Amino acid sequence: MNPNPYAIALALAMTITTAQAQQNPTPPDVAKKPHVVKAPHGAERQDEYYWLRDDKRENAEMLGYLKAENAYVDALMAPLKPLEDKIYDEVVARIKQDDSSVPYRDRGYWYYSRFEKGKDYPVHARRKDGAGVDAIGIQKANEAGDFASEEILLDVNVLAKGHDYYAANPVAISQDNKLMVWADDTNGRRQYTLRIKNLETGEALADIITGTSGNAVWADDGKTLFYVENDPKTLLTTKVKRHTLGSASKDDVLVYEEKDDSFYMGIGRTRDDEFICISVSSTVSDEMRCTPAANPGAFAVLSPRQRDVEYDAEHYNGRWVIRTNADGATNFKLVTAPTGSTSRKDWRDLVAHDPDIFIEGYELFNDFTAVSERSGGLERVRILKQDGSSEYVKADETAYSMGLSANPEGDSDWLRYSYTSLATPATTYELNVKTGERRQLKQQPVPGYDPSKYTTERVWVPARDGKTKIPVSLVYRKDFKRDGKGALLQYGYGSYGASMDPGFSIGTVSLLDRGMIYALAHIRGGQEMGRGWYEDGKMFNKKNTFTDFVDVTRWLVDNQYAAKDRVAAMGGSAGGLLMGAVSNIAPQDYRVILSQVPFVDVVTTMLDASIPLTTNEYDEWGNPEASKESYAYMLSYSPYDNLEKKAYPAMFVGTGLWDSQVQYWEPAKYVARLRDLNTSDYPIVFRTNMEAGHGGKSGRFRRYREQAEMYSFMLDQLGVKETP
Repeated sequence: MNPNPYAIALALAMTITTAQAQQNPTPPDVAKKPHVVKAPHGAERQDEYYWLRDDKRENAEMLGYLKAENAYVDALMAPLKPLEDKIYDEVVARIKQDDSSVPYRDRGYWYYSRFEKGKDYPVHARRKDGAGVDAIGIQKANEAGDFASEEILLDVNVLAKGHDYYAANPVAISQDNKLMVWADDTNGRRQYTLRIKNLETGEALADIITGTSGNAVWADDGKTLFYVENDPKTLLTTKVKRHTLGSASKDDVLVYEEKDDSFYMGIGRTRDDEFICISVSSTVSDEMRCTPAANPGAFAVLSPRQRDVEYDAEHYNGRWVIRTNADGATNFKLVTAPTGSTSRKDWRDLVAHDPDIFIEGYELFNDFTAVSERSGGLERVRILKQDGSSEYVKADETAYSMGLSANPEGDSDWLRYSYTSLATPATTYELNVKTGERRQLKQQPVPGYDPSKYTTERVWVPARDGKTKIPVSLVYRKDFKRDGKGALLQYGYGSYGASMDPGFSIGTVSLLDRGMIYALAHIRGGQEMGRGWYEDGKMFNKKNTFTDFVDVTRWLVDNQYAAKDRVAAMGGSAGGLLMGAVSNIAPQDYRVILSQVPFVDVVTTMLDASIPLTTNEYDEWGNPEASKESYAYMLSYSPYDNLEKKAYPAMFVGTGLWDSQVQYWEPAKYVARLRDLNTSDYPIVFRTNMEAGHGGKSGRFRRYREQAEMYSFMLDQLGVKETP
């Protein structure tokens, strides 16, 4: 076989020393190979970089190209290494390295995770309940290094040794508190192995189950385990199986199989632990089937699936409480049903639908119900009491994020909730619903950070349609001058109904301290303004997401928050689609784009049902295989397909080789074609993490190294100086 000249050239290029490369870093060129992507309805598109796809991640030519791109980034970024190191050091200095989470009590034990100084991974642990043992006391003991009464569940630092990527978490504790099932992933592909630990002896049982979603529950007998199995190729959650301790996993019994590949699946126990329930969800419908946890048998359907009817349910105090959009409840409502109900005809309103208030979640207690709501683009927690009265938990700022925290015990008078803003570190509170007493259990410690130096602001930006107003959360130092000369980083997402709420970030502080302003654009496609906000940014309304983002940028510039030539934009995953779209439709409005694991080859991906997640998302983007209209609309905004010969901003594009959600070849192809067409002199860099998946590198410090690299690139391109 003749050697591949391209591969040889790459190999030679890789031998160039860093010093040589730094003198004149040149981005690698990659071969074009004609390929036609066909749709069943006859449409065809040319994709000259399709060959970069390798599902096994073994193609030497492809891997050589990715390594050459990394070498180019190393060379180009070498002069900025001191700045990167400085930002990294600043961020790490804001981390209390021996910090721990707020403990929560469940069935006689207090559970928490903690970090040890200098270590990347958490230690998951618990302490037995007893006199004088509470959340605050355990935190104080952890701070003092007193671990005498601690029982370590998992020390992930020990487990991660020898792995470039590692993630592990406890999944479920048996009802007698003696056994724990836990899951680990060694490459970031989110296909987990389940393992079982005897918590009394510390022994690892021989039972090992591979190819799972990492989701499992125990039956009451402590011998029976139900878990969700993944399809090995598409990673779809297709089957629920039952495992009996001591048996071989190959003999596990199939309990349920989902035939519709547009549904995700999960399994869990109800709040009162009476039932084990299998939940299946698509973008537009849900279905739950449950069996008694004490004596599992057939799984009975709570309400049969119906298109455009979504619901989720909890069982507590002898009844079902169900959150649903049935019967025209666009913003969702809460209903109740008797324990034996299997039909929607039994549902009765508990909290009626309100077109101005979106019900996002709820938690059931003996004497009250806590409801997580959204209105006016902000989150609120409402407490519904047995006497029919209700009250809202108070907030302290105009732009914030508030939500229900860990509340595993329903017989408590205390409600835990979380609070944060762009300027306020994450805080956990407890509120006594009977007395009104509020106590702070913990605020994220941030050494060296003084919140009094920063301010948050909520502004409303008119969209180009003349009737929509887009909420935007801003944060900046109080000495920031709104004179039209500043530098701005604007972040957005706008898909799947995922709301991007304003939360504190230790990395953002390094930007604010250099005089920048940070903007979080709550664009359509999220759910910040209710269900209609999501519907206006999906399917055939998807372009609203992109134009909203651009309209926010232009308004902020017009209103002197930033200079026109000093604007950066950032997004990841579906937010990377946003970045690709806005750089196509408004490249002149952005000086630099930061795009992480970007979904940029929309049509090709959605034509291929073998790619993980594709079939689950037809109701989010459309089905280009079945619908010519969907094909044409998606093609009209797909970033890869709409690249053209013009001047693009500087870009930093990142991906993970083992990403199962947005495959690495999407950004690889995108960058290659972008370089062919870009007429500007601004750099396009492409960084591939060769060991990680969708979430980036594992370990708490490594992700900040990646962030520091991106931020140093952005600061350099925006001309941000060390002294504002």
